[in-house]
Amino acid sequence: MAEKRIILEMGTGNDLYGGDYTKAACRAVHDALHHSSIVLFRSLGYDHRDMRVQVTIGVQQPDKVDLAVVAAELPRGRAEVTAVFGGLDVHDPEQQTTHVIASAAIEAFLPIEAADWRLSGAN
Repeated sequence: MAEKRIILEMGTGNDLYGGDYTKAACRAVHDALHHSSIVLFRSLGYDHRDMRVQVTIGVQQPDKVDLAVVAAELPRGRAEVTAVFGGLDVHDPEQQTTHVIASAAIEAFLPIEAADWRLSGAN
């Protein structure tokens, strides 16, 4: 059975004073999750465990993101998290701090047979 992407949500998060890439990434995931409501599971009888959730985090230093911590933020599905170069680091020389800004893309996939779906009213 082929997997189909059913959701794509984006979010941003930051850590303004701690320079913590994982914290900024988790906040970006929370922002993205707050933009979506997946009613089709209850409406159509799908099990959340069948959903694969692919998370891509963009930060300036991807190796500083704890992927397991970010994955634990997802309430449903089987999480796959990767960190890539992106986001922003805004350095404040006066305060000797770096403000970390992360972006997140969350994609959810379900095993769906295209033949099982059709537009209502279509012949």
